[in-house]
Amino acid sequence: MVSLSIKSIKALILIGAFLQIGLYTQAQTPGTGTWNVLTGRYNIDKRWHVFVELQLRSQQTYHHFNYHEVKGGIGYNFLPTLTGLIGTGRYVTYPVDQDFGKPVLQTEQRVWQQVIYNQKIHSIRIEHRLRAEQRYTSAGYRNRFRYRLNVIVPINKKQIGDNTLFMSASNEFHFNNDGVFYEQNRLYWGLGYQLNKSWSVQSGWMYRSDYFKNNRSQYKNFIQASIQYTLNSKKSSAPRVVGSVD
Repeated sequence: MVSLSIKSIKALILIGAFLQIGLYTQAQTPGTGTWNVLTGRYNIDKRWHVFVELQLRSQQTYHHFNYHEVKGGIGYNFLPTLTGLIGTGRYVTYPVDQDFGKPVLQTEQRVWQQVIYNQKIHSIRIEHRLRAEQRYTSAGYRNRFRYRLNVIVPINKKQIGDNTLFMSASNEFHFNNDGVFYEQNRLYWGLGYQLNKSWSVQSGWMYRSDYFKNNRSQYKNFIQASIQYTLNSKKSSAPRVVGSVD
């Protein structure tokens, strides 16, 4: 794969921010939502791993919860820098002005395939994630394609290890082959702490943009918080993985 320069990486992360800031005042959703993630990962050996993840989102700060998902999958490390994964999950969306109010707006069963390529420039880790999703929703079948660029920088150490404070910044682009081509953008910045080989926590800010037909759009701020627990088998020598919001 082609390596990107630091300037190119900054440009890709910021391009979504510039697009969103230019439209910020048009359809900003009031209030700050929350985006909560709990991830468990089991490294079977140096090649194989499985994971399960729970998410809970709200439209206001820990109020008006309107979305939850449960998903899991199995991954394979082709190289130390290249990982593939197949996953599936169930996703449920409720009205935005209540806590899990009725009626349910949409249910979805999703299958996806993804590839993650990791680069290192000195102590900086750069993650490129490509994902293809097949979405079986209550409103019909849809495809979606996603690219995320994530940069992780250790702050108090040269490498991510025990008791490491780190910064994470990412921008993710969502595309659709039917209807609105550029469907969503997720811009994120946060701080995390790697306690040990098993536990990692992270919190930050996400700005999500959604684009719909008839030139409609919606923009929303979220407080993101995540906890990741990793369990290693005796056969595992897998590299330490820092969790990122999905």
